[in-house]
Amino acid sequence: MYAAERQQRIIAEARRAGRVEVTALADSLGVAAETVRRDLTALERRGSLRRVHGGAIPVERLEVEPTLATRSGRLADVKRRIAARALDELPSGGSIILDAGSTTLAVAEMLPPDLDLTVLTNSLAAATVLSTHPGISLYLLGGRVRGTTGAAVGDWATGALADIVVDVAIIGTNGLSVARGLTTPDQSESLVKRAMVRAARKCVVLTDSSKTGDDHLHRFAQLADVDVVITDTDLDDDVAAEIRAAGPEVVTA
Repeated sequence: MYAAERQQRIIAEARRAGRVEVTALADSLGVAAETVRRDLTALERRGSLRRVHGGAIPVERLEVEPTLATRSGRLADVKRRIAARALDELPSGGSIILDAGSTTLAVAEMLPPDLDLTVLTNSLAAATVLSTHPGISLYLLGGRVRGTTGAAVGDWATGALADIVVDVAIIGTNGLSVARGLTTPDQSESLVKRAMVRAARKCVVLTDSSKTGDDHLHRFAQLADVDVVITDTDLDDDVAAEIRAAGPEVVTA
């Protein structure tokens, strides 16, 4: 069994049972306990599990939404690769919505300063980066700012998005699964993300592969609403095939 297959089985068992133990996993998988510990460490680094004494628990059980700073530091190289690939989806001289999030912030940081583009965003961090770009027409969506993510949310944001049509929406997500679509822990952010998807002719979702299979409390889109999913090369081939069957193109970077 390859490490990726073994780790997928570990994640599935953790979500089914609520926790996993090293010794039990070693027995069921037929590997050494040290191999299991390495797998748990790798899964913790990806943000899928949290190590505890003797085993691990799925991050969903913690019910703590990580801050933007925490997420930006996690899998930074992977997120930059995904963001770099997302630049190919931008319309020359067109308009985009840029969602709040660590991977979408990486897109803002990579945009050429002289690029001819109209950008609407609810991210204070992204707006700060783009405010000095002479080629970009920048619109900052208003509303209540969530300290955890730096995202503007609420009626001001969703109301503005209801009257907007853009070429492309670049959207982040906390979870992605074939069964339940795109999900996030916070209801107010979910409503803004949903409005962003509806406002765009094309929806591009950026997510590292550790979020596939994760389901959070609030769904903001089905996979059928998405045109392209850009992720990393650690995505399991079978999972990629299932996502494609649900509608979106899957691109790895």
